[in-house]
Parts: sequence; structure tokens; C-alpha cells
Amino acid sequence: MKHAIVPLLLALMFSPLWSFAEEPIGKKLTAPLVDISGDADRQVVIAQGTKDIYQGHPYSLMMPDGKTLWVVWNINHGGFAGPAARSDDGGLTWTRQDDQLPDEYKGYKNCPSIFRLVNAEGEAFLWIFAAQPLFPRLVKKDAPDAPWEVAPALGYPNVMAFSSIIPEHPGRRDGCYLGFFHRALTDGDKVMNAENKQTRRLEVVMCRTSDAGFTWSQPEVVASVPGKQPCEPCAFWSPNDDEICCLMRENTHKSASLMMFSTDNGQTWSQPVNTSPELTGDRHIGTRLADGRYFFAFRDTAVGSPTEGHFVGWIGTYDDIKNAAPGTCRVKLLHSCAGWDCGYPGVHQLADGTVVALTYIKYHPGEEKHSVVETRFRPEEVAPLK
Repeated sequence: MKHAIVPLLLALMFSPLWSFAEEPIGKKLTAPLVDISGDADRQVVIAQGTKDIYQGHPYSLMMPDGKTLWVVWNINHGGFAGPAARSDDGGLTWTRQDDQLPDEYKGYKNCPSIFRLVNAEGEAFLWIFAAQPLFPRLVKKDAPDAPWEVAPALGYPNVMAFSSIIPEHPGRRDGCYLGFFHRALTDGDKVMNAENKQTRRLEVVMCRTSDAGFTWSQPEVVASVPGKQPCEPCAFWSPNDDEICCLMRENTHKSASLMMFSTDNGQTWSQPVNTSPELTGDRHIGTRLADGRYFFAFRDTAVGSPTEGHFVGWIGTYDDIKNAAPGTCRVKLLHSCAGWDCGYPGVHQLADGTVVALTYIKYHPGEEKHSVVETRFRPEEVAPLK
């Protein structure tokens, strides 16, 4: 009997579910908190909400010049697309681009995202994806006078279109990218569309392209966790480009967010485990800072956090992420006057080191609905290197 217990214990220790056993709820956050949410001089309103218009769920792109920014979003919560804006000065001023987009775009729905992909010949293309109907998309050549055009929908059932796309081989110009999104399943493993309101569970999937986004492989499951709901994946390369980390929202909101890793260009993935409480939130988006640390922004969902429900950021090293350590600090970026209804950020570091973090948020009390708003700071203002 004694010898039979040892294999059982070992099996439990290395079970995929082991990392979730008896996990602490409301584990104390220990990283310092810096609050810049009340500094209106840092803030720029990209699209003002009104009593009738709810500006929601933005996604942004910075061009290679380090100052030109694009942002796309939808009207109402998960509603129809249509709005877009561009900044030529690093986010200080914005010009609406709605009339430059095809009319069909107004029929796309739920959390559009925008990316710049380059093929093996060096040609660059801008892509806009949305969730419904069945992963529609727009494309334009990265040239000043090139028009936006409707591209064939990908046809993948999804809750949300690509929330991150990364190079498959960093530093190599080959047109190969990995795209990540999430979808919903019934208990019978049947994929559902986002508009189906049945009880569902979520899984993260990945697709590959070798021609800069024109064709994609069929989705392959990379994260499916019993009892958890991984979604809204944020994938990025480690500092040495030898490992991919993927942060994920955990949609039961009972504990921490999730993370997983790949050391073979996305061929295989580690079992998802918990992030630190400090990095717990919804819809992570981030960038690597000039000093080597990482900055991520998200909606704070850490249980017991003093900034729960607000738009926050986190600064720390890659080792901090991987070891679920507290990191250097947390930053309260903007105050939400509508509970948890904020986040879905864009994050960029400009050539001069300024970080631009944008989101949809009800940032003032009153009748006005959500706006798309950015805040700006320099990392040394909130988290100086020691």
C-alpha cells in the first residue's frame, strides 16, 4: 500500500489540473501602485461618447515610423464596426478615417482588430478583422493612396477575431505569422458562434499564415482548461526570441489570469498556469519598453484589488511574468465610472520613450456613454530603474 501511494502522489503533482488545486482567492497584491488616473493633462480623447453613442472596444496599431497610429473600434458593447482614426503625431491629435473604409465594414460586428503584416517580398499590408459575420476582413497595401478593400471572410466560428498576431520566426522576413483568437464550445465540443447565448466554455486557438495574412490554416486548439475559460490571448516573444508567452483572460473571474509558453514556434504549448495577481485582468495588450522591461495594460480583475474594474497597467521583467512574481509596479491609468466596463487597450511606446495606452471607458460621471481615451506617460515617471 505504501508503494502504491507514491505513484498516485506523483500523478497528482504533475497533473494538468494541479496548478489550479486549492488556488488562493484574493491573494494579496504586493507590487507598489502608482496612480496617474487623475492627471487630465496626460489624457487625449480620441472619440467622445455622448448620451446616445457608446464608443467601445478599440484596437490599435503603430506603424514602423514610431509615430503614426491607427485605431479601430465598434459602436455599443460588442456592436457594429465603422469608426476608425489615424494619428500622425504619436497620438496627440487624431483624424477620423471612417469615410475611407468600404461600406461593408459597417456591417461587421464585435471588437475589430488591426495589424500590419509583411510578405517575403517585403510588401506590407494593413488588415482589419472582426468577429461577425464569420470573421470578415478588410485589407489595404501599406501605401498612402492605396484603398481599403473587402477580402473574403475567413469563415471561422469565433467569439472574437484575432487579438494578437506575431511573427512565426522573429527577425526573418518570410510572411509567416501566428494568429490567436478564442471561440466557444457546447458541452459536446461543437463550435458555436458568439451570438449563441447558450451556456458555453471557451478555448484559445491559433492559425498560421505564410503569405502575410491572405490565407490562413484551420484553427488548432492551444489552450483548453477544464473548469476555466481561457480567452483573449495576448502572445509575444521573449527578449531573446527563443520562447513565446501567451497571456490569457480567465473568464470565470474566480482567480488569476492564465499564461502558457512555447519553445518551438507554437508547435506545442505548456499547460496553462496562473499569472501573478498583479497581472490578473482582461484583454492584456503590451509592449517591451526601451529599458528591457515589459508593460501591459488591461482591465483589473484581481480579486480584492484596490483598482478592481479600472484601467490599469503593469511593469516588470520577462522573468517576473514567467515566475508569477509581483513585478516592478502597477499603474492605475484611468478611472472607470462604469464598473468593469473598460479595457480592450492599445499600448505603444513612441520613439521618444513615451508610452501611449488607450481604451474605451466611461471616464467621467454623467449622461455621456463610453469614449475612446488615451493616457500618456514615461516609464521612468512611474517605475524608475533601481
